[in-house]
Amino acid sequence: MQTTPSGLEAVRTRIADACRAAGRDPAGGTLVAVSKQHPAEAVRALAGQGQRDFGENYVNEAVDKIRALADLELCWHFMGPLQSNKTRDVAAHFDWVHSVDRARVARRLSEQRPSGMDPLNVCIQINSDGEPDKSGVDPDGARELAELVQALPGLRLRGLMAIPRADAADRNRAAFRNLAMTLSHWRSTMPELDALSMGMSGDYDVAIEEGATLIRLGTALFGARG
Repeated sequence: MQTTPSGLEAVRTRIADACRAAGRDPAGGTLVAVSKQHPAEAVRALAGQGQRDFGENYVNEAVDKIRALADLELCWHFMGPLQSNKTRDVAAHFDWVHSVDRARVARRLSEQRPSGMDPLNVCIQINSDGEPDKSGVDPDGARELAELVQALPGLRLRGLMAIPRADAADRNRAAFRNLAMTLSHWRSTMPELDALSMGMSGDYDVAIEEGATLIRLGTALFGARG
């Protein structure tokens, strides 16, 4: 099911209302439409309603989609687990990577970023709950990785990302708050950091209350995947 103009508007309104309720400027919350496993035609339809930021998790699917939609001025976010052998395509086609969690991946992304493109915007993914089957750097090693990313010429460190446990939204509040506190602490020496990628269709109100700036929504916009 594709979103309707009223559906997109409802999501935008809900994000703006959540920002205001938290005492934040509504312009500080960017909606990233997660289009993985949805066809290029669905992305084009949403883009026709004014949506510009889209997120993908699978490299091959994403590159095909990006090429099919090259006539549109879209901002593409990669947010899935990233293997070293896929970094070249991500470096060449995306504007953001939310899921950097290893030094090797960071170095390859920097080395493979085409010279004519702006540095790739990067968030460090933190495994906030220590789940063994989930991507993300351990919180204790995140600062070291961030400092490495900050020094790489092909990358621009922007902030942090986390995907907490799939529990009730309010149970994720502590994970969101911890991520926001970590970013706030880092900003004392890295004042340019400005991004918190957190919140999905089931918990984005809580994420916004805790400071999310990049809100990743798929089901709320496109409906269930086939």
